[in-house]
Amino acid sequence: MALRIVGIGTAVPKYSISQADAAEASKRFCYAADEQLRLIPALYRRSGVSRRHSVLLEAPAGDPFERQSFYSKVTGESDSGPTTLDRMNIYEREAPPLALHAAREAVADAGVDPTSITHVVTVSCTGFHAPGIDASLIEDLGLRRRVERTHVGFMGCHGALNGIRVASSFGQENSNTRTLICAVELCTLHFFYGWQPEKIVANSLFADGAAAVVGIGGTPASGASDWIATGNGTLLIPDSQEAMTWKIGNHGFHMTLSPQVPQLIRENVQDWLIEWLGEHSLSIEDVATWAVHPGGPRILNAFGEAIGLDKGAMDVSREILAQFGNMSSATLLFILQRLRHAGAPRPCVAVGFGPGMVVETLLLR
Repeated sequence: MALRIVGIGTAVPKYSISQADAAEASKRFCYAADEQLRLIPALYRRSGVSRRHSVLLEAPAGDPFERQSFYSKVTGESDSGPTTLDRMNIYEREAPPLALHAAREAVADAGVDPTSITHVVTVSCTGFHAPGIDASLIEDLGLRRRVERTHVGFMGCHGALNGIRVASSFGQENSNTRTLICAVELCTLHFFYGWQPEKIVANSLFADGAAAVVGIGGTPASGASDWIATGNGTLLIPDSQEAMTWKIGNHGFHMTLSPQVPQLIRENVQDWLIEWLGEHSLSIEDVATWAVHPGGPRILNAFGEAIGLDKGAMDVSREILAQFGNMSSATLLFILQRLRHAGAPRPCVAVGFGPGMVVETLLLR
């Protein structure tokens, strides 16, 4: 595996909302008893999120509920909000321009001609339509019409790592490949209307965003600014199939996020990670920088405890979570962009968690 990361771009929707305002707005969408509604602000405060962006916001300020018109006030126990069709119509309209913004930034950061791109890999788990985002990027970014396309779908928060793995395989076949990897997620389209604590936690965490990477195959002599993906790993944790799920319903996609997830991380990650790093002649202590997907504060804490990380080792992950929320697959690329711009030391290991329950890793040197 070898892919030189020569450009990264990110994008978020125009408007954002504070976590306190999001908590107040959510009370209008959630059918629950008054004592349950009073718990929502506390649940949102525990999320580690300060502000989130959403394609649904239509104004920069004002009453939190009235800043959008997609979600209506809940009318009763049977009200589950907009249909999945309604939500996918928004995805089809809003995902391509957000992806385009991130892709343009990545191409500009890489300093490459769009017509030199040989492959496009798109990543998303929050929507579907065809022709998809890849076709839109070809049209709007001015890519060649013979560019080869691959879509990584419904893999969850680690999806961008899977996308980089796919791009690396192209580079192994031909060192002249130039691949655009673009992850776009509109998580706020899947707000859950009822009272289920696990889903309220998901409501409090997820946000919208897009991120893109330009990768060049092979590992020729390069400058210190190049981050080179040299290895990847995956672990399907046993007996965890129901701990984290992402399923399509009639009223959006539904997340299951079990309270057991942190414990599963503590019990299963360390031994496997030591073995995987050993295959690359590294130990945990040899890793200079960690880019861990911030699924939430408890997940970050559990990972740090599992492998004995110093308190500040995941500061950038916490910063991205606070400033942008959990943007699913796009989030790790936001973290890598910040680390790369800061000149963070390497080797760096990126880690993501997704339905399965699966752990994905990427080694960057």
